[in-house]
Amino acid sequence: MESQQHLAQLPYVLDTFFLLISGAFVMWMAAGFSMLEAGLVRAKNTTEILTKNITLYALACLSYLFIGYAIMYPDAAPTAHAADAGFFFQMVFVATAMSIVSGVVAERMKLNSFLLFCVALSAFIYPIQGAWSWGGGFLSELGFVDFAGSSIVHLTGASAAFAAVLLLGPRLGKYSKSGAVMAIPGANMPLATLGTLVLWFGWFGFNGGSQLALSSTADANAIASAFVNTNISAAGGTVAAYLFTKVFFKKADLTMILNGALAGLVAITAQPVTPPSWLAAIVGFTAGILVVLSIIFLDKLHIDDPVGAISVHGVVGIFGTLVVPISDSGATLLNQLIGASVILAWGFLTSFVLWGLLKFTIGIRVTKEQEYAGLDKVDCGVEAYPEFIRSPEGQ
Repeated sequence: MESQQHLAQLPYVLDTFFLLISGAFVMWMAAGFSMLEAGLVRAKNTTEILTKNITLYALACLSYLFIGYAIMYPDAAPTAHAADAGFFFQMVFVATAMSIVSGVVAERMKLNSFLLFCVALSAFIYPIQGAWSWGGGFLSELGFVDFAGSSIVHLTGASAAFAAVLLLGPRLGKYSKSGAVMAIPGANMPLATLGTLVLWFGWFGFNGGSQLALSSTADANAIASAFVNTNISAAGGTVAAYLFTKVFFKKADLTMILNGALAGLVAITAQPVTPPSWLAAIVGFTAGILVVLSIIFLDKLHIDDPVGAISVHGVVGIFGTLVVPISDSGATLLNQLIGASVILAWGFLTSFVLWGLLKFTIGIRVTKEQEYAGLDKVDCGVEAYPEFIRSPEGQ
């Protein structure tokens, strides 16, 4: 009898463990965002961007626990152990959405303003639109399909970041008086590459874990497809960005290649289970070209995005959402377009209002003097690379 009880509990045990370990994979993406952004900002802003990333993760978790989760899933508040695994998995997703904002506003935003917005996004902006889709709301009833969050997670974060950068303005020296784009190289390409590979790894939990169960053959097969297609799409995006930059720039631009990999990951996130692997490769390859074109186009519009996140998570997030009907018969192009449009409008408009309130109250941008000095000194008092700018005698 006892063995039969153990067998009866096995599906629950497997599903719970799978959801928890997948959530841990997604939590590790916080390290990926941290390293990616630390590599793509200048040395004088490294400590500050790392402070943002670890603090936003903590604030997102707490805000979602006390407010956001009950809004997004009103019938599943985490009051019992049975709900803990589901809560943990959803919690790390909201932190991912906020991490997208961090890189876009890097090197010129006030730390406290950023963290206040983090609370608002995690407690209200993200959960409300999440309730419309994953929470069983009107987008779900419409037939909108976003398996792991190309729009629900990535487009929400990108739309909030886009609203911020419009009010924030570009970094000093990014655009000349004549309008020319001036490159501002990041401080550490090895860190940026490591961050991308960590994100790639974590994405297996992001997409595979979104199956939410492991205990049946169908679940296991779906997870396997999600893993394979996630990897293939990222590979396609990487190769596409390499070929594009090599052909048109005559150089293999590592920053574009890294964003190509991330674009492939974002694009397949809306539906990583149903496409055959060859289609996942095409989706990723197309995303890799699209993200390079988008980054160039936004730069020409003087939209200063130090890490390319608006293009990776926003433009490609929309693309990934719209290609779902190619392989998923349960989705239609019209419903996908409506869903992406609603999420974009909600994320942008609410964020624009909140960023605007912060701008005209406590301010969102540091002074010119502080920006020149670097935010490590201004906000943190600890420089990431002190030996590069101080002599051995400390002068």
